[in-house]
Amino acid sequence: MSQYDKQDPNSLYPAPPYPKQEQSLPGAAYKMDPKPDHGEESYVGLGRLKGYRGIVTGADSGIGRAAAIGLAREGADLVLSYLPDEQEDAEQVRDLLVAEGRTIVLFPGDISDEQYCKDLVQKGVDELGGLDTLVMVAGRMDSNDDILTLDTSMFDSTFKTNIYSLFWLTKAVVPHLEPGSTIVTTGSIQASTPSADKIDYAVSKGAIKLFTEAVAQQLAPKGIRVNSVAPGPVWTPLQPGSDDAETVSTFGQDSPFGRPGQPAELAAAYVHLVSPESSYSSGSTITIAGGTPAF
Repeated sequence: MSQYDKQDPNSLYPAPPYPKQEQSLPGAAYKMDPKPDHGEESYVGLGRLKGYRGIVTGADSGIGRAAAIGLAREGADLVLSYLPDEQEDAEQVRDLLVAEGRTIVLFPGDISDEQYCKDLVQKGVDELGGLDTLVMVAGRMDSNDDILTLDTSMFDSTFKTNIYSLFWLTKAVVPHLEPGSTIVTTGSIQASTPSADKIDYAVSKGAIKLFTEAVAQQLAPKGIRVNSVAPGPVWTPLQPGSDDAETVSTFGQDSPFGRPGQPAELAAAYVHLVSPESSYSSGSTITIAGGTPAF
């Protein structure tokens, strides 16, 4: 079954309750139960990105992995960014896509470090011969029920990962992008409907929306488009990595479809925003939240 087959979204994937589980951040997809679907078996490409060269952050698992699979299946060659602890997941992605004829370069590191962000862009230029897109998915999320225990180091870590990295990577990549190139960020419905236990995360996602809209205006004269995808509840390692086992077991059950989204259900949005078919879209956000309101 591919993403083009008519399907009932209510019963397409397993719904909670899930087995109780916890992981330490950043988490790993292969340890999750049920296993997330990143499109390994279901995403069918149509050649929309032949000749494209790009970077995807957070590409080892979750939404970043799904975006990487979608872009590669459409013809793009990629540099995949991820934390060193996520090497096993990243190698799975590389092996899958290399076997399908794509050039996939692994470059582990921490996007909360400015020098790594500069090196990542240079890696893309050197290994792929140039860049046509930057897709920024990697993010940090933790839960904290009491602002009195949310300390400055936690706030700094969230913002350096979720916001500073966007600034550093965008600044580094723009000189290498030709007209028709694209940048895609990843926001969240937390930007407009924040959870009480995710203050720093929600604020950072609100900032991503404004960053996207502002940079889109600045880069429009250069012919570079900047857009965003805003997910709702999606089954990724961030859940067992940031929430307690009881919360994870019921994750997504309150959405209109009674389940969280799967990463594979977001891949096509990234492909759309990267490809020329969205040529008049810039500064926009595609919300994919299974009917969960985002105001």
